[in-house]
Amino acid sequence: MALRNALLAALIDRESSGYDLAKRFSASVANFWTATPQQLYRELEKMESDGLLSARIVKQDKRPDKRLFSVTDSGRAALLAFTRREPKPTTVRDELLIQVEALAHADVPSVRRSIHAQLDKSRHRLETYERSLAEILGPRSHDEFLATGNRIGPYLTLQRGISFERENLAWGRLALDVLARRYPGADGG
Repeated sequence: MALRNALLAALIDRESSGYDLAKRFSASVANFWTATPQQLYRELEKMESDGLLSARIVKQDKRPDKRLFSVTDSGRAALLAFTRREPKPTTVRDELLIQVEALAHADVPSVRRSIHAQLDKSRHRLETYERSLAEILGPRSHDEFLATGNRIGPYLTLQRGISFERENLAWGRLALDVLARRYPGADGG
């Protein structure tokens, strides 16, 4: 159900093709909800069948026709109902933390490599989120945007994603420092 609500939120302001939605989803919504393109397309089809979305065909020269999805009145009502309920508590499911938890019985160089890989991913996501935030802000300062901007929801979710990735980077650096001190001969890259 949450993917459905994330798609409704992503489509609420403008219609979009599945392809464009998948690109936008990975650039902005991914900071709080992930899905593969296949999951997105399947859910879009279900949502259209359930009357939450409508689709129109746009003819294209030299390319297959594309379908543009938009939220119906039923979809708006469903999203409104979703915003009125209390969300489930956030939980962390992180395989890297399981590896770290098992350090006493783990291959320390492999765990260090995993941490380095996670740091690289977090840096990349942080850069992506900061670019998206700069696009939302345009030439305005944060204060100017907060007073006049109309994309407050995406602004706030990007701020959360930015904070999350900054914390991931800080934790990763701490973990690598601790491992270097505790296991000085276990180089993981």
